[in-house]
Amino acid sequence: MECTVSWTGATGARSGMGFLAETGSGHVLAMDGAPDPARPAQGGQNLAPRPMETVLAGTGGCTAYDVVLILQRGRHDVRGCSVKLTAERADTDPKVFTKIHMHFTVKGDNLPPAAVERAIAMSHEKYCSASIMLAKTAAITTSFEVLPA
Repeated sequence: MECTVSWTGATGARSGMGFLAETGSGHVLAMDGAPDPARPAQGGQNLAPRPMETVLAGTGGCTAYDVVLILQRGRHDVRGCSVKLTAERADTDPKVFTKIHMHFTVKGDNLPPAAVERAIAMSHEKYCSASIMLAKTAAITTSFEVLPA
């Protein structure tokens, strides 16, 4: 796996702290910093997600992918899955994630809550590389709800 991240500020772009990530799979992801009125050259213009927001989003995508796949492999009729992540970061550098809560909303017909709970646990204990890495610095908690399709 590879990724090249390039600063766009050197190209005269609108944001002094904008970056473009080109992934090995051929996709582009924009990132930007928060505006800094005291030091505009060191701030962004809020044109894209912050880099740490993309880490959190990637973690959500990783675990949601696992949950859907595990439920499908169990022959459950899963019709939807979303996960809302809320996180806290350390106050001092490095500002790592210290707490992450993931609330899953899974939709399906006759979807057993025990199967959803098991899929979430399997993702966090075995399959989701992103959440397993973040668990080295963050206390990760989960909750879920099952809704009809």
